[in-house]
Amino acid sequence: MMNDSIGVDISKDHLDVHRLSDGVSRRFANDSRGHRTLIGWLERPGLRIVCEPTGPYHRDLEHRLAEAGFALVKVNPRQARRFAEATGRLAKTDRLDAAMLARMGALLELQARPARGPTLNDLKDLRMAREALVKNRTAARNRAKNLTLPILKRHNAEQLRQIERQIAALENEIMALIKVDPDLARRFDILVSIPGVSAITAFALLIDMPELGTLDQAQVASLAGLAPVARQSGQWIGRAFIRGGRANVRRALYMPALVAIRFNPDLKAKYDRLKAAGKASKLAITAVMRKLIIIANALLRDGRIWEPTRT
Repeated sequence: MMNDSIGVDISKDHLDVHRLSDGVSRRFANDSRGHRTLIGWLERPGLRIVCEPTGPYHRDLEHRLAEAGFALVKVNPRQARRFAEATGRLAKTDRLDAAMLARMGALLELQARPARGPTLNDLKDLRMAREALVKNRTAARNRAKNLTLPILKRHNAEQLRQIERQIAALENEIMALIKVDPDLARRFDILVSIPGVSAITAFALLIDMPELGTLDQAQVASLAGLAPVARQSGQWIGRAFIRGGRANVRRALYMPALVAIRFNPDLKAKYDRLKAAGKASKLAITAVMRKLIIIANALLRDGRIWEPTRT
């Protein structure tokens, strides 16, 4: 009975759990022993278990549940909070949050996605570390424009060189992990065959959107936050815009879209058609980003590299 949902509020030390069918709440330790006790309490696979992702605090639980045949549904914390407010639940405690998550899973019939494997988790950690270093590099470059003292200029330059070395080391480690996994290596080769998609963009798509290749066009555009959202009420029709989805994927696609507009004949033609129709540059670029992710999804689904459209 999938609507017998289980809500789990995860913290560093504890798991607060609520079973919707009978309203029972329990607390378990967030460690190996607590996970075994929780799985024994759940009794049977087939339940919908709902939680908010909490980085390293939910990973061990997710894999323990997957091994025992349980599906874990991870919901966006902002959406969970809005659901709670919509149902009039303004108070916030770990126990109440668990009950709210169980109710949200049942009412919205949320579906679980496969758990990330250890390799993807390692890749995600490496990518996050790289993103932090890129931000540090940008800050150091900005500081360099305003420094006047020689010693500060020297220190800043040394810091920049160190950051560059660390970024290169992380990229090499990411590439090494991808190469030793035949499936990831194949998917990587397909992605970089698309004009405009660099190795860095391929890293982002593999790590932040592992569902690529299993979705239809509408799903992949929506998951990336690149599907236009209609705005209409009565006779009023507003301008559609994009929202939601995975911001990391959108950021990763922006520069490849600009490159594709210049060097990918198919996407350049699409951009030119939109501009000729009077569309704004930003809207046309977004359409190219959407087309890029749809192409990537189709190629991964079919297991083939990109080829230009024959006319």
